[in-house]
Amino acid sequence: MPSFDTVCEANLVEVKNAVDNTAKEIATRFDFKGTPAAIEIKDKEITLIGDADFQLSQIEDILRNKLTKRSVDVRFLDKGNVQKMGGDKVKIVIKVRNGIETEMSKKIQRLLKDSKLKVQSAIQESKLRVTGAKRDDLQAAMALIRKDITDMPLSFDNFRD
Repeated sequence: MPSFDTVCEANLVEVKNAVDNTAKEIATRFDFKGTPAAIEIKDKEITLIGDADFQLSQIEDILRNKLTKRSVDVRFLDKGNVQKMGGDKVKIVIKVRNGIETEMSKKIQRLLKDSKLKVQSAIQESKLRVTGAKRDDLQAAMALIRKDITDMPLSFDNFRD
C-alpha cells in the first residue's frame, strides 16, 4: 500500500554551522566590541546573550541570514522570551523544532479527513504516516498539506509505492 511520512526535521549540522558563523561575525564586528554579545548552541537550544533587546535583535538577524544562506528554514526556530541575567545583560533562548507536536498532527489528520481524499493517517511518535490506495491520492494529500499548513516547515519522507 503506498504511503509517505510527514516530518518536521531541521538539519542540525547546518544549524550548528550557522551558529558558529554567527559567533565568528559577532567576534569581528566593530559594534559588538567590548560587549558581552555571544551566541551558543546546546542540544536543540540556541542562546543569544547581549546588552539590550536591540543587540539581541541584531544577533538574531545575523543568525537568520546565516541559516537562510545554509538553506535552513527559519520557521524551525521557536523564539522564547527575553530574560534578565546578572548585571545589565539579557538573554533569549531559541528552540530548534524537531518533530510534529500532537496537536499539529491532529490538525493535519482533521484536514485530511475533511478533504474527502481516500487516505488514512496515523500518528507515529513525532511524524505522521499517510497511506492510501492510489499514488495520485497521496500526491493530492501532499499538495493539500503544503497549501494549508504554512506555519511549520513540513517535509515528506519515505514515499513508498
